[in-house]
Amino acid sequence: MLTNAPRGTKDILPDRVGDWIYLEERIRDICARYGYLELRTPIFEHTELFRRGIGEGTDVVDKEMYTFLDKGGRSITLRPENTAAAVRAYLQNKLYADSSLVKLFYIGSMFRHDRPQAGRMREFHQFGVEALGEMSPAVDAEVILLAVDFLKSLGLQELKLSLNSVGCPKCRPLYRKALQDFFRDKLEHLCKDCKDRFERNPLRILDCKADADQDFMQEAPKVADSLCDDCRAHFEGVQSCLKSVGVEYELDARLVRGLDYYTKTAFEIKYAPLGAQSAVAGGGRYDGLVEEIGGSETPAVGFAVGMERVLLALEKQGLLPERKASAEVFVIALGEEAKLPAFRLLEELRRAGLVAAMDYAGRSMKAQMKQANKSAARFAVILGEDEIKESVVMLKDMEKGEQQKIAIDDLIKTCIAGVKG
Repeated sequence: MLTNAPRGTKDILPDRVGDWIYLEERIRDICARYGYLELRTPIFEHTELFRRGIGEGTDVVDKEMYTFLDKGGRSITLRPENTAAAVRAYLQNKLYADSSLVKLFYIGSMFRHDRPQAGRMREFHQFGVEALGEMSPAVDAEVILLAVDFLKSLGLQELKLSLNSVGCPKCRPLYRKALQDFFRDKLEHLCKDCKDRFERNPLRILDCKADADQDFMQEAPKVADSLCDDCRAHFEGVQSCLKSVGVEYELDARLVRGLDYYTKTAFEIKYAPLGAQSAVAGGGRYDGLVEEIGGSETPAVGFAVGMERVLLALEKQGLLPERKASAEVFVIALGEEAKLPAFRLLEELRRAGLVAAMDYAGRSMKAQMKQANKSAARFAVILGEDEIKESVVMLKDMEKGEQQKIAIDDLIKTCIAGVKG
C-alpha cells in the first residue's frame, strides 16, 4: 500500500525527533572532546567497495545488501555499514596528507535486508568513529573509551565490555587451520550456513547464532592460543591502557565480530536490560582495509553504535529528556478585526527569539485556549477589539493561572523574562 512505509523502515515522527536531536548533540559533544571530526559519505557506493571491504562469505555481503544496477549498468549498493565508505573518502580526498593520525566520526542511515526486530530495522542508524594512521594500542583504547564514555554519559550503567584479539594475516592462517581441524568431524551437526563457512571463512562459525548452543562450541580452539608475538603484545597493550584508567572488561574468546576486515583488537559493548538485542556498540582494528580498498598499508581502528538500540535503552530506563513544548507563547485573536494585528504580533514574538503559534481558523475563545494548553505554551496572549483600541493585550500565565492586562509595547520583554528566566 502506498500509505505504508516499506517493511523494515519507519517514520521518525515530530514527537520523537527531539530524542534523536538530543542523541546527536551528545555524540557531537563527546567527539569534539576526543578530537574527532564529522564525515558525511554518500548513502550508496559502488558494490565492489563493500564486497572487498567487508568480505565475501559474510552474511552482510551474501544475504543482506541492497544492491541494484543504476541507469549506466553499474552495480550500486546502499551502504550496509560506513567504515568502508569512510576509508574510501579518506583515500579519495587524501585526508592522510594533513596528519599521520586522522580521527573521524559519522552519523547516518545504513541498510540491511534482514528480519525487522526491536532495535534493528532494514534502515537503521549508526554513530561511528574511525581513527586511521596509527598502530599504537593506546589508540585502540581511546576508541573503546570514547564508546564507553558516550554510553555512560547518557546514564546507562549496566554496560558490559568484551574484548578479544582476532589475530593478523601472519597468525590467522594457523587459527583458521585449527578451527577447520576441530570442526571437520562435526560438519554434519552444523547449520547450512556454517557448512558453507567451513571452507570460505571458518571464523564466522564462532559468530553463528544457530549453532551457538551446540555443546562442542565451548571446546573450539581459542584464537589467543594462535596469536603471534606482535598480536599478543598489542592486545596486552590495549588491556594495560584500559586498566590504567579503571575500565572494566572481560575477555571473550568467541568474539570475532561479523565483518572480515577486523584484525587484532575486537570489542563489543552490551547493555543487559535489552535482552537478546543487547549489543549496542562494537568495533575493532582493521589494519588491512585501507590497502584492500586501494591505498597503502595503513593501521586503523573504529567502532559503530546502533542508535535505535541506544534510544530503546534510554526509553526503557526513563533517561530521555522531557519533550519541549511546541510553543512558548500562543496568540489568541478574538474577532475578524484582531486577525491581522495578532498575525503581526506573532511575527514580532518570533523575531524576538520566542517560539510562538496561533490559531488560523478563527475558532472560539474556548477552542483556542484548549489549543494553547495542548501546545504547552507558557503564555497565552489574548487580543480582541477592545485590546486593539487600548493598545494592550490580556496576558495569561498558563503555568500560574494568572491573567493581567499589559501594554503591547511591554509584551515581548515580559514574555522573554517569563520564558527564558
